Amino acid sequence: MVKYLTKEGLEKFKKELDYLEKVKRKEISERIRHTVSQGDLKENAGYDAAKEEQGFIEGRIKELKEILSQAKIIEKREGNKVQIGSFVCLESDEGEKSFQVVGPEESDILQGKISFKSPLGSAILNKKKGDIVEIDTPEGRKEYEIIEIK
Repeated sequence: MVKYLTKEGLEKFKKELDYLEKVKRKEISERIRHTVSQGDLKENAGYDAAKEEQGFIEGRIKELKEILSQAKIIEKREGNKVQIGSFVCLESDEGEKSFQVVGPEESDILQGKISFKSPLGSAILNKKKGDIVEIDTPEGRKEYEIIEIK
């Protein structure tokens, strides 16, 4: 399955993978070696914590490798419709909000990146400036006007 990423997102994932493989793996390996040298592993909380962290790191490495192997860089095409990679400014009765539409792997609402698969992302996809979209939210139905697409 294709994973849509911005160039920045691809670089971020590559750096994270490099860090986990070259730095964190070694740190965890050293911690495990150190805790093993302390004796009985049955009652060694440090060993258990290090093994748990090692499992988490190895899982994240696997996840990152999968994302990178299926990555497709978002190529912003000229046009006046919202697409993956677009920066969009929306207006509602709550004010203006700006987002970049990205793939789910890269979405981060705190960074202003929403997934094209999210309710709002899918509602604005392929819409034009001036279009009004409505989505259902836990607080009720909300209406947004697309006021800018970059």
